[in-house]
Amino acid sequence: MKWKVLTSEYLFNDRWFKVRKEKCETPSGKIIDPYYVYDFSTWVAALALTKDGKAVMVKQYRHAYGEIGIEIPGGCVDDTDKNNEAAIIRELLEETGYQFSTFEYLGKISPNTSTNSNVLHMYLAQGGKKVSDQHLDPGEEIEIVLMSIDELKQLLRENKIIQAMHVSCILYALERLGALKY
Repeated sequence: MKWKVLTSEYLFNDRWFKVRKEKCETPSGKIIDPYYVYDFSTWVAALALTKDGKAVMVKQYRHAYGEIGIEIPGGCVDDTDKNNEAAIIRELLEETGYQFSTFEYLGKISPNTSTNSNVLHMYLAQGGKKVSDQHLDPGEEIEIVLMSIDELKQLLRENKIIQAMHVSCILYALERLGALKY
């Protein structure tokens, strides 16, 4: 079922986003031309809990969506990160000023398997303690919001967290914590 790539060219190639146009051949010999692939960096995100069990959430404006939203902390894996866990440790400290004592890998998900080549690696971070101020990127303005697991679950019920990959990560983490009932 896997396609063979016959040609591939970048139509757009920038730091955070790249677009490839490919000509592919299916195993049955069909030619698919063009097929567009969006390349983003690998992403990481975590449901991060303080020592007393509060979820460390981030509130920020998202320009593409045009709204202020509440999300979990996370971001891109940088070339300087040793691995994905190092990336989430760095992102949590930069965005929130918190360090965490344990990290549990929850798996990976795709933002859209038909167009995107990247994945989001999901974590559950626990034992958080505020150790510094935020160290935000120039385009970031992030407000930290601490909430109980029950408050977080209520936001999910009310569809107040709309970043789909973050909702997935939260649900995987709540499942791991035994905080979901079916």
